[in-house]
Amino acid sequence: MDAKIVLLPGDGIGPEVVAEGQKVLNAVAAKFGHRFTMSSHPIGGIAIDEFGTALPDATLTAARDSHAILLGAVGGPKWDNPTAKVRPEQGLLKIRKELGLFANLRPISVLPELVAASPLKPEIVSGVDILFFRELTGGLYFGESGTRPAKDGSGEESFSTMIYSTGEVERIVRLAAQAARGRKKKVTSVDKANVLEVSRLWRRTFERVMQTEFPDVQYENILVDAAAMYLISKPRSFDVVVTENMFGDILTDEGSMLPGSMGMLPSASIGSSGPGLYEPIHGSAPDIAGQGIANPLATILASAMLLRHSLKLEAEAVAVEQAVHKVLQEGYRTKDLAAKDAPWLKTAAMGEAVLKVL
Repeated sequence: MDAKIVLLPGDGIGPEVVAEGQKVLNAVAAKFGHRFTMSSHPIGGIAIDEFGTALPDATLTAARDSHAILLGAVGGPKWDNPTAKVRPEQGLLKIRKELGLFANLRPISVLPELVAASPLKPEIVSGVDILFFRELTGGLYFGESGTRPAKDGSGEESFSTMIYSTGEVERIVRLAAQAARGRKKKVTSVDKANVLEVSRLWRRTFERVMQTEFPDVQYENILVDAAAMYLISKPRSFDVVVTENMFGDILTDEGSMLPGSMGMLPSASIGSSGPGLYEPIHGSAPDIAGQGIANPLATILASAMLLRHSLKLEAEAVAVEQAVHKVLQEGYRTKDLAAKDAPWLKTAAMGEAVLKVL
């Protein structure tokens, strides 16, 4: 097939890991007889420096015109000014909103060969395989917000509003339930319905959709504080988890520690139509940028998700995932995964190891 793929390397280690993802996609095209046309565009801090905006119009236009997008990471201390009118993260929020990417898929699995890398006991993390569905374009991050004089006269007060509509909840729940049908047929919804009115709407809508549209799928509701505890104490109890924007943001970062490193976990942001956006869940890691020691495996696995979800190339996605697993089984590690004093590979060398298997 012919496909246009937009690369958004971004800031920090983003360009280093995206380069390895690009190599893998090129290898897949050559191996399976496809033609992937790839172009690179600025986003985040580097775009602010050059264009004064975190998401230039040309970047958004290219993204709209593509079949899929591979992103590195955005942000860093250079742009970390809370009073700045333009921040790198605004580029990420805007592209999600503009492309209608309302569902964030974050698989969290602990591979047998990496059980020892987890900070938790092997008997807790062994066999963990969770798929998070985080609602991405609503809730607290997109509701009305501002600062005004405090009513008590003490200075200022700030507010952020969490808002969800029935339709926004329905569409993310349907995606999660459909995915559950291909897994263990269990969906857990996470909310704070004992306190928040918006969570009560979320819960009512979730239960109605599950009962009327997915009677073959088991479902449960868990409060977010309990979910945070269960992720550490009994993570194998989860299969598919669906939740709103902020809770999903926090819980998936917590869950990323189950395998021992954020450097292993990819994510996909998808909508009802149009290109999906694929990225590692780790940040720009400016402290190690330019040193060639970043783990590229999350970005390579994000490339596999790109092949599966946007290009519908399942065999190609499986080939990439199996190559990553094979490399790990053979004992290759990046610095973040290696045991103390054990040998490890730099970024490009790990990418090359995957390419050789592929």
